[in-house]
Amino acid sequence: MDQESVRTSIDIPRQLHKRLHQLAAKRGCSARQLILRSIEHAVEDSESERPKRRLRLDPPIVKSTGKPFNLTNDQIYELIDLA
Repeated sequence: MDQESVRTSIDIPRQLHKRLHQLAAKRGCSARQLILRSIEHAVEDSESERPKRRLRLDPPIVKSTGKPFNLTNDQIYELIDLA
């Protein structure tokens, strides 16, 4: 075992263990490789669940005239494309 690895153990149902090894054989890899790939996918998915969305203001929503203006929330929502 290399220095960058951590050994761990889990108990899994016997039928799941059998299916894991069957799938690994079918894909031509080891059960270890299949488990590591699955863990990597799960971690990547959890990191990308909530994309960071920012409102872009170029071009500006309302052209600047240098004067203050009043907009209602409804008017603002009509100007912003949140899709």
